[in-house]
Amino acid sequence: MSEFDPQHFLDHCARKPGVYRMLNEGGDVLYVGKARNLQARLSSYFQKSITSAKTRALVGRIASVQTTVTGSEAEALLLEQSLIKELRPPYNILLRDDKSYPYIRITSADRFPRITFHRGSRRSGSHYFGPYPSGGAVREALSLVEKVFRVRNCSDSYFRNRTRPCLQHQINRCTAPCVGLVSEEAYAHQVKLAMDFLDGRSREVVEQLSAEMDAASQSLDFERAAIVRDQLAAIQSVQQKQYAETGQGNLDVVAIDSRHGLAVVEVLMIRGGRILGHRTFRPDTRGEEDQNEILEAFLAQYYLGDREDPVQPQEILLGLEPTSAEALQQALSGHWGKKVRLAWRVRGERAAWIDMAQTNAQQSLAAELAAREHMEQRFLSLEALLGADEPVRRIECFDISHTQGEKAVASCVVFDQQGARKTDYRHFNVAPAHAGDDYEALEEAVRRRYQRVIKEQGRLPDLLLIDGGKGQMQRAWDVAQELGLQDRVRVMGIGKGPSRRPGFEVLYLPDGQELVPGPSHSALHLLQQVRDEAHRFALTGHRARRGKTRKQSSLDEIPGIGPKRRKALLTHFGGLKQLRNASAGELARVPGINAQMAQTLYDWFHD
Repeated sequence: MSEFDPQHFLDHCARKPGVYRMLNEGGDVLYVGKARNLQARLSSYFQKSITSAKTRALVGRIASVQTTVTGSEAEALLLEQSLIKELRPPYNILLRDDKSYPYIRITSADRFPRITFHRGSRRSGSHYFGPYPSGGAVREALSLVEKVFRVRNCSDSYFRNRTRPCLQHQINRCTAPCVGLVSEEAYAHQVKLAMDFLDGRSREVVEQLSAEMDAASQSLDFERAAIVRDQLAAIQSVQQKQYAETGQGNLDVVAIDSRHGLAVVEVLMIRGGRILGHRTFRPDTRGEEDQNEILEAFLAQYYLGDREDPVQPQEILLGLEPTSAEALQQALSGHWGKKVRLAWRVRGERAAWIDMAQTNAQQSLAAELAAREHMEQRFLSLEALLGADEPVRRIECFDISHTQGEKAVASCVVFDQQGARKTDYRHFNVAPAHAGDDYEALEEAVRRRYQRVIKEQGRLPDLLLIDGGKGQMQRAWDVAQELGLQDRVRVMGIGKGPSRRPGFEVLYLPDGQELVPGPSHSALHLLQQVRDEAHRFALTGHRARRGKTRKQSSLDEIPGIGPKRRKALLTHFGGLKQLRNASAGELARVPGINAQMAQTLYDWFHD
């Protein structure tokens, strides 16, 4: 590839709105941006007076620039966000948001609908309410609905097999439709009230309940009137606590704070006049962007992204004015198919919300800075303990979890100076030759992990930590030597020590050293945190794998046996034990099982 000539490129660059992509010599995209005037924006990168180290580093790697002209700046903004999501360029501000929003789900197609927490894809036959900013906000709303409207939350299998009311009925959280203590019509009425309440129509719910209470009083049904009175009191209590005079619109409030290369964006969600809660985001930046640049990148990625659960407020209140406010507003309106307003100079209640979001952002950033400073001190303490010539910036830790050798799972967790990097966590389903052999399982997991890292030229850890004693550490060290990593990765085991007391762990090194830092050593605190997280992650993976297996029938493993044949076999013989003891001739008498399949089944059970 010939050397990039900025002046020649700018002489032929369009002066129209569009998107530009900066590429390196290998053709990888370094940065994606949009501009109202492509030539004017790109010329700013090639000035001699550039002071930003980030921009200088970016320009120094540019081998070519590609542009796409669009009809407007709003169109350019939409295309830019699509490309950022697809390409994940290293010099762009990236929003780490890998979680879908939680919802409340009511199974309206059921005879007696159920209310439950939901996250993920939607299913037919249900109504969904939300999204909510966090799981805690959903659970708070669920608790209120169960208390006020007494809608069931139990699973369908639990509901179908009840013979007497459960604890939820005894504490007045459910009307016990499972045993017929409430009619279908009365239950449906309570579900309708709950759905209206979750939809934000609380005023209509209050008016309807007030009318029901008056009617019950006039008919001398004082017990029913007292129940409705308590419902009204609970709803009004929530209104006094959470509601403000906001009209009928939905709002988001977005505030930002940044210091020392870190940025925090706080989103306060207000739906139907009720503050549902807030969510904190920590965009990946390079430490040199100003708050306006970070805010604009966040707004575009957060609201224009093709997400499973998009938030579509009618108005977005901002702590400061974004550079491309008009283009962003047009893009949002076009993306959602409705008018969206961005506002930053506001008064009264809206100004108080911005102050609230800004305060939360400042507190979140202060906590993040304190945690990172604390983590950095722990890493420095670890380097001093090891006498390391090279810095320790990344730790990967392995642990094994199984139940008497069944369905063993190895975990690999990753920590750096920012803390846990959960996107880099990995589970390994391991199958050692001898069931329950932790040494073989560990060896398999470590080999699989770093064979792949080497093949994909990924990042190696500075320290490979093994949850275990000298034997486990030695197996990991043998694998490191086998893969040629002995000069690139330190290996250490962390064992419980003779007393098995927390704080007196022993650190095992390949050269035979055994270190006992003591309970007050900050390096040990770091290693304990990493080890405990590896143990938790391994246990979670093992339980999931074991639970999945135990929900399956052993017949599912037999080739040619699907749901219909499995049902026919179990119905005919009455259980798996009788099926195992059956002869090939008896198996062939089952509808849908021919002689060849009967022989296959017989051989499977007896070989």
